[in-house]
Amino acid sequence: MDIQNLDTLKTYLSTPRKLVIIGHKNPDGDAVGSSLALNFYFNKKGHNSIVVMPNDFPDFLKWLPKTEKIYRFDGQNHQSLRSIRNSELIFLLDFNALHRVGDDMQKTLEQYPNDFAMIDHHQQPDTIAKYLYSDVSMSSTCEMVYNFIEMMGDLSVIDSAIATCLYTGIMTDTGSFRFRSTTSRTHRIVADLIDKGAKNDRIHSNTFDSNSYNRLLLLGQALSNLKLLEEYKTAFITLSQKEKEEYNYQKGDTEGIVNYALSLKEVVFGVIFIEDKEQGIIKISLRSKGSFSVNQFARKHFNGGGHDNAAGGKSYDDLNKTINRFESLLPKYKEKLLQSYEE
Repeated sequence: MDIQNLDTLKTYLSTPRKLVIIGHKNPDGDAVGSSLALNFYFNKKGHNSIVVMPNDFPDFLKWLPKTEKIYRFDGQNHQSLRSIRNSELIFLLDFNALHRVGDDMQKTLEQYPNDFAMIDHHQQPDTIAKYLYSDVSMSSTCEMVYNFIEMMGDLSVIDSAIATCLYTGIMTDTGSFRFRSTTSRTHRIVADLIDKGAKNDRIHSNTFDSNSYNRLLLLGQALSNLKLLEEYKTAFITLSQKEKEEYNYQKGDTEGIVNYALSLKEVVFGVIFIEDKEQGIIKISLRSKGSFSVNQFARKHFNGGGHDNAAGGKSYDDLNKTINRFESLLPKYKEKLLQSYEE
C-alpha cells in the first residue's frame, strides 16, 4: 500500500472545493461505481463535484443513481472541458496512467495546471498525483473509496446511494466475490454497505439480468469460437468486427465473456480477442488462476497491464496475426502455466 499526503489532502478538503472525478476510458462497474460514490460523498460534504468520463459506459450500469449527470468527454466536450478548467483538484479513479483516458482527454489532462489525487488498485502507478492512495491488494477501487471515506472519518456520511454504487463496483470487480482479491475485509465492507442501504439482490439483478436478445446471441457466437489449448492449460475466444455487427453489438456486450474461457476445467489462462475497427486495434482481455501473471504477460507483449490475475491489452496487428503471435508465445510460458495453481 502506498499513501502519500493524505493528511494534507484532508486539510485541503476541509473547505469547499471545485472537484472533478475522472474514470478510465471504456469505464466498467468499478470505475463508474467509485466515481459516482465519491461524487455523492463530496457533494454531501459541501464541495462542488462533477464526474467526467472519457466516453460512454454500458447500459447495464445506467440504472445507477445519477448516471445521467455524468459528462462524457467525447460527446459533451464543452461541458467536460469547462468543468476540468474550473476545477481546483482532479481525482483519478481506477486507473494510474493518463494514457488510460484516451488521446484527446490525455492531452487536456497533461495541460492541467493544478494537482491530481489518485485512488487506484492497479500495479505500477505513474508519478502524476500529488495525493496518492494506491494498493494493488485491494479487490476494487470501490473498496478503496470506502477506505478513503473511513480515513476521512466520514463512514456515517455513507447513504443508500453511495452504498449502492460502492457495492456495484466491488461486486463487478470481484466477479461476484469469487476472485482471490476478495478478502474477509471485503465482505465486512459489503455487509456494512448492505446495512447502509445497498439492496444486494436488486443490484445483482439490475447488473447481470438485463441482457438483450442480441447480447445472448453474441455470447453464443463467442462460445462457438472458443479454442482450447490443453498443452498450455489455455483457452481463448475471438470475436471479429463482422460478428459483432451481425448481432448489433452495443458497448458492454462483451463484458465478462473472457471468464467463460477461464471456467474450463484445468484451464489457468483465459483470453478474449475482440476486433475493434473503429480504434484500429484488437482489444484483449486476459484472466488467470493462481500464480501466472497476466499483468506481466500483457505488459511485455500486448501494450497493456492490470492485475496479476486480470489484465487488458491491445494489438495493432489484424486478428489472425494477433492470434498467431499469441500462440507462438505460449511455449515460452509452458512451465509457468503448468505450474500455476490456486491457493
